[in-house]
Amino acid sequence: MNNTLPIIILKRLTMGLFILFGVSILITVGVEALAGDVCSAVLGQAASPETVAACQAQLGLNQPVYVRYLDWLFNVVQGDFGTSLANKREVSELLSKRMGNTFYLATAAAIFAVPLGIFLGVVAALYRNSALDHAISSSTLAAISSPEFFVGYILMAIFAVSNNWFPAISDVESAAGFWSRLYVSALPIMTLTLVTVAHMMRMTRASIVNLLASPYIEMAKLKGMKPSRIIIKHALPNAWAPIIQVVVLNLGYMVVGCVVIEVVFVYPGLGALTVESVMLRDLPIVQGTAMVFATVYVVLFLVADILSMLANPRLRYRK
Repeated sequence: MNNTLPIIILKRLTMGLFILFGVSILITVGVEALAGDVCSAVLGQAASPETVAACQAQLGLNQPVYVRYLDWLFNVVQGDFGTSLANKREVSELLSKRMGNTFYLATAAAIFAVPLGIFLGVVAALYRNSALDHAISSSTLAAISSPEFFVGYILMAIFAVSNNWFPAISDVESAAGFWSRLYVSALPIMTLTLVTVAHMMRMTRASIVNLLASPYIEMAKLKGMKPSRIIIKHALPNAWAPIIQVVVLNLGYMVVGCVVIEVVFVYPGLGALTVESVMLRDLPIVQGTAMVFATVYVVLFLVADILSMLANPRLRYRK
């Protein structure tokens, strides 16, 4: 029986709920497996065992982990992410403040990376096997093969230390206005753009090159159409389905995978908050950020499936 689009969307949503549930369990178990707890991290090594035990009793850390997890899950279903164990602030308040910064960074990087990646992929396919194609492929491969922190430190050394064009620390909290905010976050935006544009470029190129051997492309060549017109008018529209998938995957990475970049540039986003919370063993915040990251991925993959089905109707009908 063929599946219709609404049924496929419902299946994806159901699968997404199971993924969120699984992520919450893995995060809880992972943080609990770390040595120490928030009381030991906050009070320090000089604290007596009695003081640490009293702190654990006050925060409920003396209860079994499954009891604390079930309490947290029950509250999350009602929209309550709990309270930070380290500073007693509402987790939702901390998340909303950092979430805006992370989404700003991801959006700004996407504005540059998506059109640039698709453009470079089209150019590489148009001049495939040429010196230009090899130059584009080699440079993007070098960017994708380098760790994010390495790319970030290289950009910092060039643009912040040697030339002092941009600040090395992205203090967006003190930035006033759009251009000031863009200026102080320029280096993390550049880093995130460089490490993601290669995926989109390579998928765009591969999808277009695979279609160039199709009969309708050969017919367009026999009619004397220009190669650029063939690629833009005939090949690219039929290559949108895989391109959309890789673009959305990289959009998700721009939100979730920017943890290292935020730490390198001291950018006050969700990634930096996650690292700080893991160091403090602040489980409610770690659980909250993990749920945000997982939800972003689930929603974006659902959007990617819908857009791919709209771009290629044959994907709507699966056995």
